Amino acid sequence: MLERNSALKDHSVAVEDQPDFVPYEIVELRVLPDYQLYLRFADGVEGRVEMREQIFRDSAGVFVSLRDPKVFADVFIDPDFGHAQWANGVDIAPDASHDDILKYGVQILR
Repeated sequence: MLERNSALKDHSVAVEDQPDFVPYEIVELRVLPDYQLYLRFADGVEGRVEMREQIFRDSAGVFVSLRDPKVFADVFIDPDFGHAQWANGVDIAPDASHDDILKYGVQILR
């Protein structure tokens, strides 16, 4: 006869804390000529983001503020979220940049 306790064994699995590593976190950022950025991500993926088309299109929205080269050049890596951000709150999504750069070597924002 089977013991009742053997059927009720604890099969739980300890869940480890999620690592802090986020592959699309930006670790290096440089401003390049002609409204471009160079990005290097935590997993080593690196490449350019071309923003000229996005910034100068008729429906640029919040990106219109980046037409001033001095404002554009004032980009930084947000220390909390690891994405490219400007002082006025405009930012770009690092996961989309990472995916496009990984696939094409460049991201072109339109």
